[in-house]
Amino acid sequence: MSYNLDLTNRFTYHPPVGDQAEQYEQIRAGALTFAQLLAELCPSSPELTRAINAVDEAVMLGNAAIARHERTEG
Repeated sequence: MSYNLDLTNRFTYHPPVGDQAEQYEQIRAGALTFAQLLAELCPSSPELTRAINAVDEAVMLGNAAIARHERTEG
C-alpha cells in the first residue's frame, strides 16, 4: 500500500497570500484568549501544561491548514 505523504507541500515555505496573514492572527488571538482562560481557571498541573500545549499545537495545525491548502492568489 502506498500512502501519499505530500512531502513537498509539507516542507515548503508558503508565504501568506490574500488575507491569510489576518486569518493566522485571528487563530492566534482566539487561542490566546482560550489559553488565558485555562490558566485562570485550572490549577497549575501537568494537565494544564498539556492543555496549553494542545492549544499551541492547534494553532500550528490550523495555520498549516491555511498555508498548505488555501492557496488563493490575492
